Amino acid sequence: MPSCCTPGAGDAHAATGALTVAPAPRRRPADPRRAARRLIDLPGGRFLMGTDDPDSFPADGEGPVREAEVGPFKIAPTAVTNAQFAAFVKATGHVTDAERFGYSFVFGGFLSAEVAAVSPPVAAVPWWRAVAGATWRHPEGAGSSFAARQDHPVVHVSWHDAQAYCTWSGTRLPTETEWEYAARGGLEQRRYPWGDELSPGGRYMCNIWRGDFPDLNTAADGWEGTASAKSFRPNGFGLHNVVGNVWEWCADWFAPDTSRVMRGGSYLCHDSYCNRYRVAARSSNTPDSSTGNIGFRVAADTAGPRP
Repeated sequence: MPSCCTPGAGDAHAATGALTVAPAPRRRPADPRRAARRLIDLPGGRFLMGTDDPDSFPADGEGPVREAEVGPFKIAPTAVTNAQFAAFVKATGHVTDAERFGYSFVFGGFLSAEVAAVSPPVAAVPWWRAVAGATWRHPEGAGSSFAARQDHPVVHVSWHDAQAYCTWSGTRLPTETEWEYAARGGLEQRRYPWGDELSPGGRYMCNIWRGDFPDLNTAADGWEGTASAKSFRPNGFGLHNVVGNVWEWCADWFAPDTSRVMRGGSYLCHDSYCNRYRVAARSSNTPDSSTGNIGFRVAADTAGPRP
């Protein structure tokens, strides 16, 4: 069953035929000390995880509110950017799942009429198109480029691709509990990382869909697609864009052996259909899936035990 938030690889495999899988490249590891210097040290501890918010999605497992505990760990202040991912690919020759499959999913409103005409929509969520040649290098397919988005989060990366980056950089994906602890920024049971109001004092705090989904995006917050990774004010722990902008892969299974957890929502979230830019909201996709609104943030261990 496709997600309204992010379609999965299985939604288009049948239509696009067999896969051509490239051999796994040799990987030269990065210096983990350099990666560690870019991460924020968090002390961990106990906090209230989940929500009983009336706007929550019980089927997603957002509740009940429960006490959780995390040990000390490090986490990146931003999602991994295109420039950072490009350095990884240059060092390793990594081929992403989207490149192996020959396509990825792009929001149809970003496509030219010519590309849209040859890009099949996903049946249950027709605003998503399976676009041949859409990859992290070419976010909207052939002819597009990430060159002007070096500091934006990398997209069209699967959970497998995120894991490969982590192995190279000496980091790891955060657990879901770590992610929520970090995203809350020290605030207890607030709806957003900055409080309970979406736009306090009329100030835009995140990159989400503004207008009528899926036909009109006013881009009133300054961004129509991805925003730069450090846009908007950081939360109390110094993390940028933990809600909105791009979904972020976590280490955990959402459903055993089928899908992995994603947190944070994206620039396509709107309260009319995908109110998942709340800090407790969660979703999932299969580990080989990629779309134009999924990225990731890295974490690492610190000295001391992890519960």
